[in-house]
Amino acid sequence: MCAMARPRKPLLSTDRIVETARHLVDTEGLAALSTRRLAAELGVSGPSLYNHFRTKDQILEAVADSVSAQVDLSMFEDGRDWRTALHDWALSYRGALRDHPNIVPVLARGPGRRPAGLRVADAVFGAMVDAGWPAAQATSIGALMRYFIMGSALGSFAGGFVDDESAYDPADYPHLGQAHLLAEQQEKVDERAFEAGLNALLEGLAAQYERVVRQGS
Repeated sequence: MCAMARPRKPLLSTDRIVETARHLVDTEGLAALSTRRLAAELGVSGPSLYNHFRTKDQILEAVADSVSAQVDLSMFEDGRDWRTALHDWALSYRGALRDHPNIVPVLARGPGRRPAGLRVADAVFGAMVDAGWPAAQATSIGALMRYFIMGSALGSFAGGFVDDESAYDPADYPHLGQAHLLAEQQEKVDERAFEAGLNALLEGLAAQYERVVRQGS
């Protein structure tokens, strides 16, 4: 009895579709993703995708959720205090978004029904409640952190300036004499700004925690 020949191309699967779609979005942007283009990248016919996803929007949702799944949540389970856990989680979350910036507009719409996205929201809220925050304020903290992290990933402050000294005439912009140098220092400037903002945010929450939780207990 002869063994069946192995298929020349890997069988189509949900994971393979999502991985290919994510790579396409990462390298060419959201506008590049279509079911026709994705099918071509996978080497299959368009209708084959419909056995796994009914619409392009469903594929985008799955791609977004695959990025949420890259966010580390272990800090909410290993005994770290709430402030340290939020700090470490924020760095992991931003790292995932930095690696996949083109999908951020989809992620910014919220978790909806995405399992990994909901696990992120559940972990943050649960950790804050377990630390003693009232539920309403735990919700606000989750929203606040999401606004801050998502906002940082939607664009680069340093990258918004051009590498052209003549663009910043001191007669018009007396305080922007070094602005043309920001572009080449983009990563360093943005990372430093994120860390400064994150620390300031957490210091403010820590002060609020002392008033609301410790003094109220």
